Amino acid sequence: MKYYKRAIFALLFSTTLVVGLASCQQSTSETENEATTQTARATDKAQLIIDQAIKAHGGERFDKMSLSFDFRDRHYTALRNNGSYVYTREFTDSLGQVMDVLNNEGFYREVNGNRVVLSDEKAKAYSNSVNSVIYFALLPFGLNDAVVNKKYMGVANIKGQSYHKIKVTFDQAGGGSDHEDEYLYWIHPDKYTVDYLAYSFSVNEGGMRFREAHNVRNVKGILFADYVNYETVSDTIALEHLVVAFENAGLKKLSDINLENINVNVL
Repeated sequence: MKYYKRAIFALLFSTTLVVGLASCQQSTSETENEATTQTARATDKAQLIIDQAIKAHGGERFDKMSLSFDFRDRHYTALRNNGSYVYTREFTDSLGQVMDVLNNEGFYREVNGNRVVLSDEKAKAYSNSVNSVIYFALLPFGLNDAVVNKKYMGVANIKGQSYHKIKVTFDQAGGGSDHEDEYLYWIHPDKYTVDYLAYSFSVNEGGMRFREAHNVRNVKGILFADYVNYETVSDTIALEHLVVAFENAGLKKLSDINLENINVNVL
């Protein structure tokens, strides 16, 4: 009889343990599934908002147009046609007339009409510089590139106006040398304009910037903005808190980002 009771107790204990483990595994699985679902929802919502922002800023015109503008004593052009692109930058220095060209095939530099040999380091730096200026000029167009990851971060208030807050990161594969950079965009909930943005970067010793858009103008159906560019006064502030610092005068104006002599031809 004692043996029988011990056997029954062992069986009950074993069953309880199995049920407990199964319940724990199910709970963990449900938590993971819920987290995955929430992430998917945040991604889907971010995508919808970015799509609306691109549409509000120019939509399909971005990928079928030629653009030229001046920025800080340099002349830029961008020709885009269904995914094919040619970006150029022209200026004069001690060597003469310089033209940098970035396209689907790569990058090269010409000086006085002759192509010059560049080290990999310089070619990379010049290429990134050209791409960066035109990338910001055409925002938010580039936010639907394949390497871009978008996440909805909720609603934030800036100067009494609510905004959709979108976080953007980049895949390492195809994301370029600055794939570790992170961006935040504050998008107006009705007009879908990108009124503020912030980003962290690792090149040139790294840092963070916060930009406030102004002087927004419509040039042949495409919106272009100038920006007031701010930097942090503290190394401990987080990217997500830059907007709080901005509203409390905790950022320092670094520069003005002004595009001049903009000319657009829609193809």
